[in-house]
Amino acid sequence: MDSPGLLSVARERIRVKHYSIRTEESYLLWMKRFLRFHGMRHPRELGPEHVESFLTHLAVECNVSASTQNQALAALLFLYKEAAGLDLPWLQDIVRARRPRRLPVVLTEMEVQRLLAQLDGTMWLMASLLYGGGMRLMECVRLRVKDIDFEKQTLVIREGKGNKDRVTVLPSSLVTPLERQVARVRALHEGDLAAGHGEVFMPEALARKYPSGARELVWQYVFPARQLSSDPRSGAIRRHHVDEKRVQRAIKDAVRAADINKPATPHTLRHSFATHLLERGYDIRTIQELLGHEDVSTTMIYTHVLNRGGNAVLSPLDRLALPSRAGIGGGDDEPRPTSPAPVRPRPPVSASAPPHRRR
Repeated sequence: MDSPGLLSVARERIRVKHYSIRTEESYLLWMKRFLRFHGMRHPRELGPEHVESFLTHLAVECNVSASTQNQALAALLFLYKEAAGLDLPWLQDIVRARRPRRLPVVLTEMEVQRLLAQLDGTMWLMASLLYGGGMRLMECVRLRVKDIDFEKQTLVIREGKGNKDRVTVLPSSLVTPLERQVARVRALHEGDLAAGHGEVFMPEALARKYPSGARELVWQYVFPARQLSSDPRSGAIRRHHVDEKRVQRAIKDAVRAADINKPATPHTLRHSFATHLLERGYDIRTIQELLGHEDVSTTMIYTHVLNRGGNAVLSPLDRLALPSRAGIGGGDDEPRPTSPAPVRPRPPVSASAPPHRRR
């Protein structure tokens, strides 16, 4: 089997397993890079040393992160097992890169307030949901009308990370804005239906189970795109959800306008949601369920970013109660303003003096 045919088989297997379009694109990209790196040779001709050399190339020469390196490895495992049908024992022995454990960036409540004050309209509502419900960015943009329960004030997150569903809180302050947003979606959907469109993407199993569901309001995205677009897989003309890059750009601009000196992103609002709930005394298990973490150890990282640290440690310097002497008396290590060098007058040039030679 040639390499182009192998990639076609890989694409078919990805769709059979109902992987997302983003996973399909990234997996195929890594497969192409791997095959080109080794001269388009078939995987059966490439052993563990070829896989490790490619991963080393990514880490050393391309300087990719550990998570990116592991994503490439996952794509190669799929290439060998699912596309080429090579279930080789050494595939399980490939060492995955260790991801460094880093503390998340968290905003204070005042910083969140300042950030949201810089947004309006749909971007404000989506950012408020990210913080108010602890949602991931893609969970927010993929939210559908049927997943909002206004009476119980809950949001159902469908097919979140790990393809798992969960329930999170709908802030009471967002009930009215969300109701208005749903009303706008209804009007937009009715216009699409009148124009002969009105379909929305649905997973294949649900599309077969509910043939007319794609044209119903309950399946429409809460935050639809401005224009209709062509589905990259089926070619059908549909109204997709809003582009997540719009939200990323809006929050980046809001962080700059609010003068927040932290590398905050949409995911920072999710981190802030969890940290602020911990600060207010909510149980770690409750926060784990709201965030959708499989292991509570993942949620425990937020205990390390509380205002006073995990153990509320008071520095011994603070117990001395010494007055601040910063800036008193200067010192040799203090930076000094640069004074201009004195300008010396040039001596008069004698008419009999020989001209200077250029050196």
